[in-house]
Amino acid sequence: MKISIVIPVLNEATVISSTLEKVFSLDGDYEMIVVDGGSTDATLAKAVQCAEHCTRPVLVLSAPAGRAMQMNFGARRANGDVLLFLHADTVLPRSALADISKCLDSPAVVGGRFKVTLDQDGWRYRTIAGCINLRDRVFRGFTGDQAIFVRRQVFDSIGGYREIALMEDLDLARRICRVGKAVQLSSRVTTSARRWQKNGIVRTILLMWCLRMLYVLGYPPSKLKRLYGDTR
Repeated sequence: MKISIVIPVLNEATVISSTLEKVFSLDGDYEMIVVDGGSTDATLAKAVQCAEHCTRPVLVLSAPAGRAMQMNFGARRANGDVLLFLHADTVLPRSALADISKCLDSPAVVGGRFKVTLDQDGWRYRTIAGCINLRDRVFRGFTGDQAIFVRRQVFDSIGGYREIALMEDLDLARRICRVGKAVQLSSRVTTSARRWQKNGIVRTILLMWCLRMLYVLGYPPSKLKRLYGDTR
């Protein structure tokens, strides 16, 4: 099966080249779609430069800012049987595409996500990653940092991402799980710890739990976005 890797970006000049180069090294049948949301730095130029030197199919697009809108925009241009949504600061394991293909051999599986590890050493960061994986396992509330993948047909049937200001990943996860089985793969993506480094570990954890609770209680995503601020 062919996998379309959709990467939404906004002012990610410091990481985009490295991320794309790591994706280029993957084995398997895939295409890559980078969707820029109006970056004011060199993100778009670097993505185009990487695409020009890649032997794999790479499409670089521009779309209105907003992660959900960007991912939907990329999905509409995708040709794959499976959509894999990858954040610019997240690195896939070498076995990623094979792992996805293997789990989707079962018709009951409609999508899923990876376990996560952070790119910093130390027990604090290992604990954070462990808590994220455990929370996901218990509540099935997986997030974009875990590289969500879904069958293209299923994604279209549920209407794709809801174009809301925040929590679009949790919303999609909830709807995927209603359609069929969504698996947590044992292989791990590595995502940036910059959010915790910039804003502090305790403060960031409390903020994330607060936002999740408010979302479950029906607080509007637009207001949650203002509380969230820029924690990239």
